[in-house]
Amino acid sequence: MFKKARQASPSILFFDELDSLLPQRGMAGGDARVTERVISQFLSELDGIEELKGVVVLAATNRIDILDPAVLRPGRFDMILELSIPDEEERHEIFKVHTKGKPLAEDVDLKALARETKDRVGSDIEAICREASMISIREFLRDKRKDYSKLQITARHFREAIKSVLKESPK
Repeated sequence: MFKKARQASPSILFFDELDSLLPQRGMAGGDARVTERVISQFLSELDGIEELKGVVVLAATNRIDILDPAVLRPGRFDMILELSIPDEEERHEIFKVHTKGKPLAEDVDLKALARETKDRVGSDIEAICREASMISIREFLRDKRKDYSKLQITARHFREAIKSVLKESPK
């Protein structure tokens, strides 16, 4: 990947779930030697036996605590940005984004939904909004009248979605 990125520069390499690729040495299950070789090769590429001119390396993880400490040493990643769990007002704004243009019933209170989703992140809220929409659509399709002007996402749909999504998505 690094070789192709250098050939195609300027380019960006993005590694999602970096903790699964570069766990602390000695923690990995399976073949520890393979993990050690992957970590060593990755660090060699970052350190620049061949310069990464025009290549930006980005990575994301939900588990920075299990990354191999060598990955976090100065000079490897220039910046580490931690995104915290959104507060109530931020969750309210996230609900507004994911419900924009949707036919919400008058009983839907986005501020109340933001309070109910304490300690949840944007992807949880997006999933709740998507699931509430799907519950509403499924109910609507069962209705034989099919008056599209009556399609609405209600507070009940959101309550059902919260139960469904949050039981599938532990904190």
